[in-house]
Amino acid sequence: MNPTLETQPVNYVLVVKKDCPTCTVIEPVIRSLAENTSLSLSVYVQDDPSFPPNLDCVVDDSSLEYSYKREIEVVPTLIRLNDKNDVHSEEARIYGWDKGQWQSFTGIEELGAELVDFKPGCGSKTQDPGMSEVLALRFGEQILQARHVELAEAEDIMEACYDRGWSDGLPVVPPTPLRVMRMLSGSEREASEIVGNAPPDNVPCTIEKIAINAVMAGCKPEYFPVVIASVEAALQDRFCMHGLLCTTYFSSPVMVVNGPITKQIGMNSGINALGQGNRANATIGRALQLIIRNVGGGVPGGIDRACMGNPGKYTYCFAEDESDDNWLSLSMDRGFQRKDSVVSLFAGDGLQPVLDQQSRTPESLAKSMAMSLRSVAHTKLFGMADAILVVCPEHRRVFREGGWSKAELRKALYEELKTPGSEIIRGADDIAEGMPVKLKDKMLDKFREDGLHIVTTGGTAGMFSAIIGGWVASGERGSQLTSQKI
Repeated sequence: MNPTLETQPVNYVLVVKKDCPTCTVIEPVIRSLAENTSLSLSVYVQDDPSFPPNLDCVVDDSSLEYSYKREIEVVPTLIRLNDKNDVHSEEARIYGWDKGQWQSFTGIEELGAELVDFKPGCGSKTQDPGMSEVLALRFGEQILQARHVELAEAEDIMEACYDRGWSDGLPVVPPTPLRVMRMLSGSEREASEIVGNAPPDNVPCTIEKIAINAVMAGCKPEYFPVVIASVEAALQDRFCMHGLLCTTYFSSPVMVVNGPITKQIGMNSGINALGQGNRANATIGRALQLIIRNVGGGVPGGIDRACMGNPGKYTYCFAEDESDDNWLSLSMDRGFQRKDSVVSLFAGDGLQPVLDQQSRTPESLAKSMAMSLRSVAHTKLFGMADAILVVCPEHRRVFREGGWSKAELRKALYEELKTPGSEIIRGADDIAEGMPVKLKDKMLDKFREDGLHIVTTGGTAGMFSAIIGGWVASGERGSQLTSQKI
């Protein structure tokens, strides 16, 4: 091998690998080109610098730096340079083996005359699984901006993440540069792009920082667009993420995902959808919580002052069951189309069961659900907290078979929940809590006009729906359900 080759005039470059049948077939052609005094040739070999043997024009490209920077996808690839004094210039390229094409491309009429007329090439080693991120990290222009944390030789990497306060209490995946690069590959957005300022510290939140925390949460790269959308939703003023962090109430972000992406990434909208066991549900919701903690500084005992919190502060994310085309999804309620993939965030607390195994008419089931909805926040507090009614598929079937739409269910619930102020004012029924006495002569609604949301999820067996109560600072004075298209 000639170590000074790259400084010599070159007008053809050939990229090959020994582990390619086509490259071995054209070995006589490579020798013919190398011996041709009318041109200069450099042969970059991706796997074995002794191939072809006994040629001075061979360059070891086992690092794949040249192949990566040249965007080589197939071997053999023959490149004609438009400036023989510039090894990086390019006029044209061909790949694979096509006898007539190679003869025309080089201007050598009898080139490879003894070979087969055609043989397709092989995939470049730059196209091996996972290699694109490895090479981008080594040689790419996109350089990660986050600071590198060096660990002592004897330091346990998992314990190091705990010790530095990066964890929500559960183990996290160490965010190595390669893992972060692979996460970034799940989106076409630039790593340096700032999506907004993360509360409570109002720290600029970049796509790279989101990727780091998505890695720690255990996300796959294909989940990454959903994670980004969840952050964009959380940073909207109407969601009031800062206030949600500061409250002593139970609430935290609840994430509902709609659209084709839920099937594409394998989210759970069926059995145990609000429980454990599904990686996408668990890690996407966890990623948002880690971002607010690690980027924004929302640490429990610091700005996070929740009296008790709720288990959803680890992760609270699920997909909606959209199998009934005649029943509008949550995202459609928010103005999107069924074909759109959408993340919706709700400031909610724990899960309250609604058990009704007897109702077989929409009227009975709506009354039953309304009775349970009265207990959101407190049975004597009206208009303070929004709520999500999670309707199971069997209960949805009762409404659909009875001819009811979601709009009719919502209307019936509001009507059923209207209550005279005199029944729920402070002191009524010997309970000090309640609505102000000045409202005793008013007819009150349990929820504001846009305060009750209805979604469907869960298994097809079991007449168990549920309620996710909202933050007591719901509505225009606090947090509103916020949706973001993915």
